[in-house]
Amino acid sequence: MERLESVDAAQWQQWGDACLRALGFSEADASCLASSLAQTSLWGIDSHGIARLPHYLNRVAHGSIRARPDIRIEQSGPATAQAHGGRGHGIVVAHRANAAAMALAREAGVGAVGVSDSSHCGAIGLYTRAAAREGLIGIAFTHSDAIAAPFGGRLPFFGTNPVSFAFPRLGGEPLCLDMATTSIPWNRVMNARRDGVELPAGVALDAEGQEATDAARARALTPLGGEYGHKGYGLAMMIDLLCGPLNGNPYGPRIGPMYEQLDRPRELGAFFIVIDPARFAGGAALAAMVAGMAAELAAQPGAPRMPGDPELAAQAERMACGIPVPPALKAEMAEWSGRLGLPLPPLTASSAEA
Repeated sequence: MERLESVDAAQWQQWGDACLRALGFSEADASCLASSLAQTSLWGIDSHGIARLPHYLNRVAHGSIRARPDIRIEQSGPATAQAHGGRGHGIVVAHRANAAAMALAREAGVGAVGVSDSSHCGAIGLYTRAAAREGLIGIAFTHSDAIAAPFGGRLPFFGTNPVSFAFPRLGGEPLCLDMATTSIPWNRVMNARRDGVELPAGVALDAEGQEATDAARARALTPLGGEYGHKGYGLAMMIDLLCGPLNGNPYGPRIGPMYEQLDRPRELGAFFIVIDPARFAGGAALAAMVAGMAAELAAQPGAPRMPGDPELAAQAERMACGIPVPPALKAEMAEWSGRLGLPLPPLTASSAEA
């Protein structure tokens, strides 16, 4: 097995926090963003974790993400609100919008908050888990620029447009589903290009609409479902409408690309729904039922796990062994350390997961 260097999550978080503050982020927002990226990598979601910080720093430097945005939450009804992102970082904006949805749910039983004029909000399981840890049910959606070919087409139109649900679990971490509506997230293609590795078969298309395993040739992702990809395609369309036009944001090909036109604001949206289980007949026993379901599943042949459990297993391993840092990511971190006059966090040799 190839050996890579790794970084302790807490030490990387301190470095990421320092980078963000050096570019003008407030102490609270820098801590929010750096801790969210470190947590995402601890879960093993490398497509949305610490590998994304150099890109975010680049967008801040180009002005398309504001370090000090004017984020406004405007309540529009007893259980609804709009979060105006002010071109802030999507993770910072999303945490505030989700917190507003949680507050509405405690008051009204359900809270629905839309997000406008934001940017990439990372792994949306961050937000649904936050609700579930408070005994609530979290549901979240977001969208992105044209990355996925529609079912039956070959040119990108919709984004990866993920959805997440999280339920409280008695005595443990929440049950959490966090999934894209494409075969893989586009950031996995970017990581594969950076690291010089191939993509799995059947997940990406080249410019001619042919299967591409060479990440450099990939131009579009395939919708979730393979030969039944109309299901992932349909979900992507519904989520784009919920996050884009409903919130006054553009959709699909009208959204600025993530890795190009770095001075162009993304104008991305998201949508958060939080439910208070106590308002329903099974609410008092819900968390215990989730734990019981997990135990019953684990006793089945093959010991199936609940959604989110692989991330918890990855977290336990990476807390002990560190987060892997591929050479190309190390180079990007070193470049930003040099630009900002900050020391790199300590890296240690470790067995790679790659």
